[in-house]
Amino acid sequence: MTAPFITFEGGEGAGKSTQIKRLAARLGAAGIDTLVTREPGGSPKAERIRDVLLSGRVKPFGALAEAVLFSAARIDHIDTVIAPALKRGTWVLCDRFIDSTRAYQGVSGEVDAREIRTLERVVVGELRPTMTFILDIPPELGLERAAARQGDGGRDRFEAEGLAFHENLRNTFLEIAAAEPERCVVVDARDDEEAVAERIWKHVSGHLPVRPPQRRKRSRRATV
Repeated sequence: MTAPFITFEGGEGAGKSTQIKRLAARLGAAGIDTLVTREPGGSPKAERIRDVLLSGRVKPFGALAEAVLFSAARIDHIDTVIAPALKRGTWVLCDRFIDSTRAYQGVSGEVDAREIRTLERVVVGELRPTMTFILDIPPELGLERAAARQGDGGRDRFEAEGLAFHENLRNTFLEIAAAEPERCVVVDARDDEEAVAERIWKHVSGHLPVRPPQRRKRSRRATV
């Protein structure tokens, strides 16, 4: 049996990276070997593709071209990072995975759902997240948080899209969660970091390995 594979999804500025770091720290304190990664990216080759995608250079070629490049990055990411980690028993926490492709390129990008499913089947195969946290936040608030985080660094390819695009994303993530309730957990990301982290931990803690009870040592009586 492989280790748990936990993904975090949601719109821009939902706090995915922050919550992944918090969960990784808590798992580490519990003695769980954990790997934190992200998409697009996560491996040297995939990170190079990430730079191209987020720069917006692929946008003129359309959402299908973006989906294909995301898939190319995902192949390398799975083969060189995710699958080996899970096989050796390391928990994997990933910032975005298949649901982001379904939402960003599939619904919002208007790529035919059959093409998205075909890419997913070829690239991911039988690999599926054990659990997916969808951090839900109103787009206006999320974009405001993302802008504050970026500072003078500017917005990336997807943060620069209009409000309607981000509202569509939010609705799509919620629809995915409703369709797969056994995998997806929707978390209200408007709350403070601590409250969100506690809700996430409540769900994750049930997957922690059960440690065998410690045998009580007999107390030795001193001989007189």
